[in-house]
Amino acid sequence: MTTITFWEKPGCGGNARQKAILEMAGHTVVAKNLLQESWTRQSLIEFLIPLPIPYWFNRTAPEVKNGEIVPEEFDSGTALSLLLNYPLLIRRPLMQAEDGEMRGSRHVGFVLEDVDAWIGLGDAWPPEAPRPPVEGCIHGNDGADHCPVPE
Repeated sequence: MTTITFWEKPGCGGNARQKAILEMAGHTVVAKNLLQESWTRQSLIEFLIPLPIPYWFNRTAPEVKNGEIVPEEFDSGTALSLLLNYPLLIRRPLMQAEDGEMRGSRHVGFVLEDVDAWIGLGDAWPPEAPRPPVEGCIHGNDGADHCPVPE
């Protein structure tokens, strides 16, 4: 299987579920703190460039949910600057395959079907089983507090 570098927000319940799915599929997960990474324009854009600009953003970030930040209104330069300055706005997880044929390939977000097509989830998620959404904040729709911001 594949070793996956997994940039997360530590303490995020959604990221914990995502890592568990990868591990159940036999992948090795090396977790890194998305908020403490020394992102540069180049290192971050390598993840984001295949996606439309609105898909660069964490849709469950309070500023996005309340309409203060509207990802559809940004050009790539403005969006990238905003994400570099406020990494909580980056859609997560960011993942990079570290071995095998996939070495160096990158993926943003955690839509089960997309991750399965990218690296394979095998028997961790049988094809006949319902595939609930596992991207986004598990506290996002129930009025509960969000996961704590790491110190």
